[in-house]
Amino acid sequence: MTTSSTPPRRRDAARTRQLLLDAARRRFATNGYAETTVRDIADEAGVNVALISRYFESKEGLFEAALTTSFAELRAAAGDVTPGEVPETIARMAVGQSTAGGPSHSLLLILRSSGDERADRIRLRFLHMFAEKMAQAASMRGGDPDILRAQILLSTAIGVTLLRATNLEPLASASAEDLTTPLRDVVEALIKKSA
Repeated sequence: MTTSSTPPRRRDAARTRQLLLDAARRRFATNGYAETTVRDIADEAGVNVALISRYFESKEGLFEAALTTSFAELRAAAGDVTPGEVPETIARMAVGQSTAGGPSHSLLLILRSSGDERADRIRLRFLHMFAEKMAQAASMRGGDPDILRAQILLSTAIGVTLLRATNLEPLASASAEDLTTPLRDVVEALIKKSA
């Protein structure tokens, strides 16, 4: 009887979970919730599909974790910005400087994740929370008109990101600096009207 000199490979749960989460974020952002299968995600992550149930319980649980991560990333990018920093923050997020210069997967994930009623409820909850964060960052003081204005800012950021992803020029190749002045005009117009 021969014994192998190679010890059994230990599973790195944290690494496996992160591989699944990263693959899910890319797939959900690119293909949307309905078109993404758990098998696609597991294959891209290079792991057994059963591990999705182990770490996330279900496709829905994985989607919620992907949105949570994306929202945390967007919130960290927004930070505690002053009203004057909002245009630069939106420009950086739209350009996706944290994703090697490509469109922001976080914004695309939030935008393209429709097609399933449960997924849409999760997505809408996160969009509302992010609009509230933007309202605070822009020093908008509560009430429906302020949330509406924050949602307009959010829709501008998502629209810029989506059109960049479709390679609409010159928007697709615009830098964060190129986007800041027009975004500043939008933010200033909204803040002036809400004051």
